[in-house]
Amino acid sequence: MAGEERSVKVRIDKVKKIFNTRNGEMVALNGVSLDIMENEFICVVGPSGCGKSTLLNIIAGLLEPTSGKVYCDGEEVVGTGTERGVVFQQYALFPWMTVKKNVMFGLNLKGIKGQEAEDIAMKYIKMVQLEDFINHYPKELSGGMKQRVAIARAYAVNPSVLLMDEPFGALDAQTRTQLQSELLETWEKERKTCFFITHDVDEAIILAQKVIIMSARPGRIKEIVDVDIPYPRTQETKMTPEFLELKNHIWSQVYQEYLEVRK
Repeated sequence: MAGEERSVKVRIDKVKKIFNTRNGEMVALNGVSLDIMENEFICVVGPSGCGKSTLLNIIAGLLEPTSGKVYCDGEEVVGTGTERGVVFQQYALFPWMTVKKNVMFGLNLKGIKGQEAEDIAMKYIKMVQLEDFINHYPKELSGGMKQRVAIARAYAVNPSVLLMDEPFGALDAQTRTQLQSELLETWEKERKTCFFITHDVDEAIILAQKVIIMSARPGRIKEIVDVDIPYPRTQETKMTPEFLELKNHIWSQVYQEYLEVRK
């Protein structure tokens, strides 16, 4: 990737979001601006309630900003679109559909049906190593397997931007580590632009090229940290001095914001 000319994939321009609550107006985001480059892997960290998920939902087109705009490939984001795939912490699978049917769902919405849809679905089911479970229903899968299905479904519609809201947050440590490795492998092959929210600083550093630290509410970008650790990254990377130095710095910044929330 070094020396490669990359264009701006997602532009977040002075985004503000106010929610009307029973206790009056609540400013979730206040003037967030950020350029995300093509093929870039961004992780976002910050205390609970700092607007991370709100920002992701605005990029996804699931929420409208109160003011400011978001652009994808130079076009203003208005509503959802197949160029932006979303993976949530809650697996959001259809319980009445098999693994294969779940992965084919978005393809069918795009008008891709029959054998073509099956072939594409199988490519991504194999990518997440679930080819032996294509006829299983979500209730027959573990949490990690369900999240693999959700990732395969997001990839299958070939989005150019992948938005992930704490996708591994509900998983045990071992499964989480395994899925981090698989996601990195896939990203290195597919080179999607990734916007990934996490509470886990280790996870942010192992995955991202840049870590965005959000301030306590109202959410703003406090700092952008470049992660200059070469890929491929493994769990051994977490033992290196570079990793530990970044972890201490990012964690101290996040903790300061956490203390702000507690005041």
